[in-house]
Amino acid sequence: MRTNDQHTRPSPAVTAAACGRGLPPGRRRAAGFSLIELLIVVAIIGIIAAIAIPNLLASRRAANEAASVSAIRTLSSAEESYRATYGSGRTFADLNGLVSTKMIDATLGDATVVASARIGYVYNVTLTDSDSKFCAGAAPASTYTGSRNFSSDTPGVIYVHPSAIGTPPTSTVGGVPFRN
Repeated sequence: MRTNDQHTRPSPAVTAAACGRGLPPGRRRAAGFSLIELLIVVAIIGIIAAIAIPNLLASRRAANEAASVSAIRTLSSAEESYRATYGSGRTFADLNGLVSTKMIDATLGDATVVASARIGYVYNVTLTDSDSKFCAGAAPASTYTGSRNFSSDTPGVIYVHPSAIGTPPTSTVGGVPFRN
């Protein structure tokens, strides 16, 4: 049996040698990571970023397009509400008329140029036939914010158009009905 004083403990010389102390300067082990290890980690992070960033941009573009479709639905509903309440059942209003009657908020009404785009899209409302018809259009402010234009007219059907950056459609002609 051993007593408490007889427990096996490494001698201080063995512990110092294991840590590199007491060895000649050329034989000491360096603490930390080598340059190769750090370069491998940086390369792996770069590969992961190269895979993830395009997916992130595509997700953001899809979210912007979904928000734009929602804004077009809002504009179409606001036009119908305006016609029923302020337009005597016959006339529609442009964006300024919808903002002044509080049918839409000012940020949507002001998003008519790229500099004031809302969620990456610019909007427009075009009135025709003595204000008895309308077309609400949305276009991406840049290629990074969206890849399709959207429009809606008096019946309320949403159409998808090929992308024309910063130029919302003024009619539904040439569009394909949008399917959710």
